[in-house]
Amino acid sequence: MESLVRGGTRWKRFAVVMVPSVAATAAIGVALAQGALAASFSVSGQQFKVTAKTLHGTGFEQYGAIDVPSGKGPVPVAVSAFTDATITGLCQSVVIPTPIGDATLVLKAGNGSKPVKAHNLYIDLDQLDADATFKNINIGVAAGSADKGPGIENPKTTDSGSFAQESDSADLIGVKQTAWATSAGTFKLAGLSLRVHKGSGSSVECY
Repeated sequence: MESLVRGGTRWKRFAVVMVPSVAATAAIGVALAQGALAASFSVSGQQFKVTAKTLHGTGFEQYGAIDVPSGKGPVPVAVSAFTDATITGLCQSVVIPTPIGDATLVLKAGNGSKPVKAHNLYIDLDQLDADATFKNINIGVAAGSADKGPGIENPKTTDSGSFAQESDSADLIGVKQTAWATSAGTFKLAGLSLRVHKGSGSSVECY
């Protein structure tokens, strides 16, 4: 992500809210630099949709951050991070405009006997629906002090003293989310299927 420099740096706050259907509402506030915003890679200007039958993660952390999608202004995101994650029934879709109309790229994995597995997984999302269960959760921990998960991915977009939550593990069922970016140390996609479809909409996208 390219940096945005606007003179001096001053920290401001915003709030991101995550509301799993079986968990208490957790508000995540984070202090952000008004000046230089940087990330580990340039984020595209297109969101993508993700669904999963189940997601079991160990070493869970969530905190607020900023992405700067290409061609757009800064957007607030909730970063969900897992030290290790096991996913079944994964679907990821993104709509790509082309000169001959929309095309939808659909990736599916983990639908057989072997699940998808990821290590040091980070998801920059702005919408999440699921049934969720957290084990030994701490809500309101300082982001820089959270030690149950993989840690803050990019300290330049998250103030270490801002609001975060963490738990030993997280189990999500019926996951449906929109995201701007995903990164992982390793991402093993068992039974990978990738297809390109003409058009867009629920008939070809994950939802």
